[in-house]
This record gives sequence, C-alpha cells and structure tokens, in this order.
Amino acid sequence: MKWIFALLLPVAACAGDETLTAYAPTGVTFSLSEIDDAPFNALTTITLEPGGTFNGRAPCNSFSGNITVPYPWFATGRIAATRRACDGLREEQDFFATLSEMTLSEWSGDLLILSNDAGRQMVFTAQE
Repeated sequence: MKWIFALLLPVAACAGDETLTAYAPTGVTFSLSEIDDAPFNALTTITLEPGGTFNGRAPCNSFSGNITVPYPWFATGRIAATRRACDGLREEQDFFATLSEMTLSEWSGDLLILSNDAGRQMVFTAQE
C-alpha cells in the first residue's frame, strides 16, 4: 500500500495553480504603461490574485476574471466588468480588445509583460 501512496502524491502535487499567479507576485497592483510600444495614459490597473484570478480597474470600470492556461501562456476566461460610461470608454475598449489577444505572459522584477505571436505587447509596471 505504501507504493500506491507514493505514486499518487506527485499527481496530487500537480493539481495546484500553474497559471501566471503561481509565479508572479499576487496582491501587487500593476499599472498599464504601454500597448505596442506606445504610452497608455488612461489609468488602468491589474492585480493578480492567488488561484489564477485577477481584478483591476480600466479607465471607466472595474473588472475581474480568471487566467485559464498554465504559465507562461496567457488566456482569460470571461471577464466580468461593471458597466459605467465615461470619457475614457474608447481607451477602455482598446484595453479589453488587446487583453483578449494576449497569449504569453512574462514577469520580471516590477514588470508584467503580456504579448502574442503577432508582436503585440502590453507592459504593466508594479505600483509602489
């Protein structure tokens, strides 16, 4: 019976969070600083939470969701967002559209970088 337990233990250990949130700091708020090498000036944040979840603030609305693939890949499930209008609604639509295209994630120091194979990129910087 001991050998059965020994075989099952490694499998159980693999069942944990393997998303970006298992590797990047959770509870840290990152501000979007650029999209495709162009400054993004509308205040937009994302905070990674344990278990593959995230939340944040876009120019008009708050949002939350789940990362659905293991690190370094990046894909979100359905994103829930409030429904307020404001002057930054166009920037917010650009943010959500670009976020949905991201397929890779990288965390390095105070930077969170999301990118895809088409060369698009979003750069977030940790807030102090």
